[in-house]
Amino acid sequence: MTSIAPEPGSIERLHALDAVRAGALMLGVAFHATLSFLPGPQIWVVRDVPSAALGDFFFVAHIFRMAAFFLIAGYFGRLLIEKRGTTGFIRNRATRIALPLVVFWPIVLTGIIACFIWGAVTQAAGGPLPPPPPQPPLSVTSFPLTHLWFLYLLLLFYAATLVIRGLMALIDRGGWLRGGIVDPAMRALTATPAAAPILAAPLALVFANGAVWYARGGIPAPDTGLIPNFAATIGFGTAFGFGWLLQRQRALLGNLQRWWAVNLIAAVALTGACFWLLGDSDGFAPFAAGGARTALAACYAVAMWSWTLGLTGAALRFLTRERPAIRYVADASYWIYVMHLPVVMALQVLVYTLPLPAVAKWAVVVGGAFLILIGSYHLLVRHSWLGRWLNGRKLPWRKPVAMEVQTA
Repeated sequence: MTSIAPEPGSIERLHALDAVRAGALMLGVAFHATLSFLPGPQIWVVRDVPSAALGDFFFVAHIFRMAAFFLIAGYFGRLLIEKRGTTGFIRNRATRIALPLVVFWPIVLTGIIACFIWGAVTQAAGGPLPPPPPQPPLSVTSFPLTHLWFLYLLLLFYAATLVIRGLMALIDRGGWLRGGIVDPAMRALTATPAAAPILAAPLALVFANGAVWYARGGIPAPDTGLIPNFAATIGFGTAFGFGWLLQRQRALLGNLQRWWAVNLIAAVALTGACFWLLGDSDGFAPFAAGGARTALAACYAVAMWSWTLGLTGAALRFLTRERPAIRYVADASYWIYVMHLPVVMALQVLVYTLPLPAVAKWAVVVGGAFLILIGSYHLLVRHSWLGRWLNGRKLPWRKPVAMEVQTA
């Protein structure tokens, strides 16, 4: 337990959890860069050379990256409300989550539309452009949230949690329910590696019994419409709620740390089982109902939680102290993820005509996107009012003289 003790002067700064959140967001850049190389019909801005290896990376990365993000978001959400109170929490989330959604959504949507047009022109190569697919009228069910759906879903989770918190304050005035049932249940849940299958049960039931499940896509992203799909609500909501309750007892982070290796070994084994059960199934066709689907649903859901708990525990084991490079990436990750999709798409169109293997093109897209996004963060955000808005602080271009002397 000593390895996760707070550092002097940094009681509430958990660098390991910062690293997990940043890693989940940065992985999203590499994840979206695979979309033009997936086997099957065109679903993206261009359809480049298909790659089975990148298709496998797409599948594995999608298992856990957003579940890990929402677990950390739940943990830090409760930490924030305990520190600032309900009013301060609402004000902070409105400024840091709701306002960026409103401001950046039209910017990234414009960039996405421009890239799709550019991609169509590039693929046509001087020939006639294909007719655009019919667009449904804008409505509650067709609203294009783009990749910023994670901000919208966070706002819904925050609102639901505030309602539940208010109800609990009314019906559990003495704290017997929270202190006598919820907290002991969390201690028992995290005390053994059984946490992953128990937490996975709701999502596994949704996958196994839902009308349609495109298994290679895992949890379908709720990027279209203002009413999130049921699988995303259950899967990511469970992760958010677990993170929120985990923060009530910080010592439980030691349990995640203790079982990190067991969880990661299970995650690898279960991911292999998922590939075996998928076989040669078409990623763009629903997985047939039956025993194989039930087994795949269970393997996938438990793998999601094994990856999430294992990676979080590994970070708590190895990344507890502040490292300047990781802290820099953690600060930059919010800006990078919000702005990355049009950049990635533009680079995918640019490399489309290059005579390179798919993996090489993907590496160019990923590397170029990170160079552009990190450069823009450093020049436009880190030392400006944008940094204060998105990250809560504006850093000077140079350290104060006194700090430089102390460091020396």
